[in-house]
Amino acid sequence: MLGLLYLFPILTHVVTDPQWQERLQQIAPMTAGLAVQSTTGLHSLPIGPWAGLGVLAAWSLAALLTGGLSLGLRDV
Repeated sequence: MLGLLYLFPILTHVVTDPQWQERLQQIAPMTAGLAVQSTTGLHSLPIGPWAGLGVLAAWSLAALLTGGLSLGLRDV
């Protein structure tokens, strides 16, 4: 999971297309988590606080499902 947290910021620096950079920032778990904490300067963020909360919840659900499935498949 830590790899995913650091993968998206690295990818945004590697990708040269500004539209793809913004898309990657909008789906990144770290950016979403930091957007939830923001109270000022919301117009300059790549994603709003409520949308960031949704993205963060989706990443958490994906991690829980992946862990549950791998645990269930290995312990059969």
